[in-house]
Amino acid sequence: MNKKLIKPGNYFMNGNFACAEGALVAGLNFYAGYPITPSSEIMERLSYRLPQVGGHFIEMEDEIASMAAIIGASNAGAKAMTATSGPGFSLMQENIGLAVITETPVVVVDEMRGGPSTGLPTRVGQGDIMQAMWGTHGDHEAIAYAPSSVQEMFDLTIKAFNTAERYRQPVIVLTDQVIGHMSERLVVRDLSDYEIVERELREYPDPIGKVHDFSRDFVPMVIAGKGFHYNIDSLTHDERGYPSNDPMVEEVMVKHLIEKIRKNEDKIVEYKEYFLDDAEIIIIAYGITARSSIQAVRELREKGIRVGLFRPITIWPIPKKRIMELSERVNAIYVPEINFGQYSHAIREFSKSPVYEIPFPPGKVPDPKRIVRMIEGGS
Repeated sequence: MNKKLIKPGNYFMNGNFACAEGALVAGLNFYAGYPITPSSEIMERLSYRLPQVGGHFIEMEDEIASMAAIIGASNAGAKAMTATSGPGFSLMQENIGLAVITETPVVVVDEMRGGPSTGLPTRVGQGDIMQAMWGTHGDHEAIAYAPSSVQEMFDLTIKAFNTAERYRQPVIVLTDQVIGHMSERLVVRDLSDYEIVERELREYPDPIGKVHDFSRDFVPMVIAGKGFHYNIDSLTHDERGYPSNDPMVEEVMVKHLIEKIRKNEDKIVEYKEYFLDDAEIIIIAYGITARSSIQAVRELREKGIRVGLFRPITIWPIPKKRIMELSERVNAIYVPEINFGQYSHAIREFSKSPVYEIPFPPGKVPDPKRIVRMIEGGS
């Protein structure tokens, strides 16, 4: 274990710094990025911490190049990450698709702010929910985690790296401006207690004899510098990595990219539940909005209204099985978000009970009192 990594103990730290330190514990050794509010402190922290642990840091000319750089670094054997916010996340989308089709493990932190366009650079928003799933074109699956605390910024960044390695897939840490900038207690355990998934690589000569294996959920990577002569391509390709115009090749390749996530959803999906044993109404909330929502739940329960909170930690894939189960035994589901209804649409697809939006305009933390009023009015 690198002696320059964060020491076990209790810290008072902001979410962005916690994210950076978690990435280093996970094995990050290459960061490429372009500064953008409110995620810039991640980049700032890593600009001096990465050299301390023997890693590489580079400031790129824009977010397009940043995403391309981490894909290249990963294919050279590095654990690689970038961080951005809404406008930069939009610019990264084509290359996120490149990471998907080439099965390249990388981590992208998107710290949401108000939008659209330049929007509210220094204010909170949750408007990138659908972009995290559908931002890049074509058929694919996404994996995105939504931290609700500084502790989770640390823990879920580690998990994002592990998940990226397990499924050879870009993984998104979908946080927000408040979680990134707020400071609170961070507990770092003994570093040997953290599960770290290391990169599985093939050695030359290789018995598999091809870059990809679409019949398996996972196959160790071929990387540059190991003696291989191989092809990695953004075009539809066969298992050798060679481009093809054959629709059958497209079908086999895309099904593999989708099914390796869908078949393992039960292993990927995480959530937390609060006061659901007797709940007649459920709030589903993520990120900073979940913290407002738990306060609203307590106030509503004091008034005799049986409300519980379901907090998806994994935003994508959506925890559809559990949402379906819960929706069969409650009267209604309310979804507060700092947008005008995004995740609520996905929830509505699987819910057996009515789903009501509680929209908050970007710019400030949701007021628990408003959540209380909305549910009182509809209950």
